[in-house]
This record gives sequence, C-alpha cells and structure tokens, in this order.
Amino acid sequence: MKIKQILISIVASSAIFGGILAVTPTATITNQVSAAVTKAKVQPNAQPKSVMLPANWWGPSESVPYPNVAQHPKMWIHVSLAKQRVYLMDGGKTLYTMYASTGLPKRGWGATPKGTFFIQRERGKSFSEGSGRGRISAYNFVSFKDHGVYLFHSVPVDYRGHVLPFPAGAQGKYPSSHGCIHLSLADSKWFFQNIRYNTMVIIN
Repeated sequence: MKIKQILISIVASSAIFGGILAVTPTATITNQVSAAVTKAKVQPNAQPKSVMLPANWWGPSESVPYPNVAQHPKMWIHVSLAKQRVYLMDGGKTLYTMYASTGLPKRGWGATPKGTFFIQRERGKSFSEGSGRGRISAYNFVSFKDHGVYLFHSVPVDYRGHVLPFPAGAQGKYPSSHGCIHLSLADSKWFFQNIRYNTMVIIN
C-alpha cells in the first residue's frame, strides 16, 4: 500500500482500538530516544551477554549496545513474521534482536511481503500524512521494497505526537501494520542511521 493509504487506515484503527494512547508528547519522546540511543552506544571491545528488555514502543530492544556496522560489512537482516522480530545477522550469527510488528492481512490490511529484498535509497527522519487532527506521522523510515511503499519505520504517532495504542502495544507480540515493519523509536532511529543501502533483507 502507499504510505498515504497506510496512515489513513491507521487513523481508523486507532478509533477501533480505543482511541489515542495517553503518552508523552513528541518533544519529550525525542529526548527519551536520544538518551536511550546514547546509553546504547557501540562498544566494539565489549561482549556483554545479550538480554531482551521488556517490549516497549520507545526504547531499545536489548540491554546490550547496538552492533558496530563497520565491523560487520556483510551484515544482513532477517525478519521473522512468526516471531515478530527483526534480527541483525552476520552470517549465521545473530548480532542484535529487535521487537517488531508487521502486516495484518486478516483485517483486510496489507501483508508484509515475503522474500529477499535489499535496502533502497529512500529514507528519512519522518513523514506525515493528513492535516489538523487527522495528521499521522512516523519517524526514521527506510525503504526495502517498491521505493517508499514498504518501509521499516517507528510506531506511528497522532497529530499531538502521541503514539497510537494498537501499533504501540503490538511491538514484538502480533501484527498491526499495513505491510510496513514497525520498530520502537530507539531501534528505528539506530536502523535509519546505521543500516546501509543495499543491505540484504530476508522476510519469512
């Protein structure tokens, strides 16, 4: 689906699933994400034990630093639709695991496509659709198929900068998107800043 169609449908879903989640506005969210990403700075010589943190919509998914992409030139991405996870891989080794939420075709929404893809050039810090109270936004988008149609991006937020409840609560648990792959705000920011053009993505 096109981004516009995705976001219009998200507005409808927010009404279906109980309205807007009363969470922190965008300005504070940005500070929280920056602090979380700073805390999870790359430590190339450290090899702490990986521990998955409780799933949330704003913080990193693991207790360990994000991997140093420069040290893994053959990094690739595995998206598990069954487990609702995004795995950063180097060969057969998992470097980092991110909670995700993928397409929900059972509601007539778009499925996340299966197959092998490659990260495309289209990416940005945010995008918005609609105006006024109908405006919906998401952050840190990176295209992997059809040049801006299928994206990795953050959980969506409403016109007030409040995260929509259904996508936010679905992280790592069940599908909630219209085909894109939702990540937490912190994970999506790191992904946007670090995942290179033409990185292989396998979705199954």
